[in-house]
Amino acid sequence: MRKQQSGFTLVEIAIVLVIIGLLLGGILKGQELINSAKVKNLANDFRVIPTYIYAYQDKYKSLPGDDCLAGTHVGAPAVDSGPPCVSPLGNGVINGNWNSSTATDESFLFWQQVRLANLAAGPTVTTDPNYTPRNAVGGILGISSATSTTTQIAGMKGTYQVCSSGILGKFVKQLDIQMDDGQTNSGSMQATAEPVGAPGAAAVPTTGAGGIDDATSYTVCTTF
Repeated sequence: MRKQQSGFTLVEIAIVLVIIGLLLGGILKGQELINSAKVKNLANDFRVIPTYIYAYQDKYKSLPGDDCLAGTHVGAPAVDSGPPCVSPLGNGVINGNWNSSTATDESFLFWQQVRLANLAAGPTVTTDPNYTPRNAVGGILGISSATSTTTQIAGMKGTYQVCSSGILGKFVKQLDIQMDDGQTNSGSMQATAEPVGAPGAAAVPTTGAGGIDDATSYTVCTTF
């Protein structure tokens, strides 16, 4: 007596394929939502940092990081040097590179002072390993005045610059579309390939959105 062979019917195979398709679709949609959330957080960094400057100026009539009365104003541990201020404090410039790790640079002390003023969250002790702010993808986030020696990307114009590093090209494109002109080598937001040189060394911007590689990391700067 012959044994009856068993196997999957066409209907069963079709059902399995549909289920696999739904699972893959869900995974891809979930990844898309995660990526969108990262871009939203990255964009928020660029939007919120200028508000720290304006709010601090409005309350204390000084720039955060450049405030020679930060001890009086927000209880910063640095000793007040005025009035009158001792240069470069109080000169209306946030001196130092945007990615400085030098404890005396104004761009580094910026974070301590806006945090002590309750404008931003984060450690106020400069030796804390988490003191330097990070963006949504783990890159460094920073600000400085956009002077001839501190501007990261050649040709960018503005009073201040905010830069954020370690951003994948696919996010760079979305950021520029959301916040600027969609071209990563023009406008108030531009990107440059990593590793970047020292600010003031005139790093060149990318050659537009078409020159951005999705899987390559870039530093993105915006001026205002």
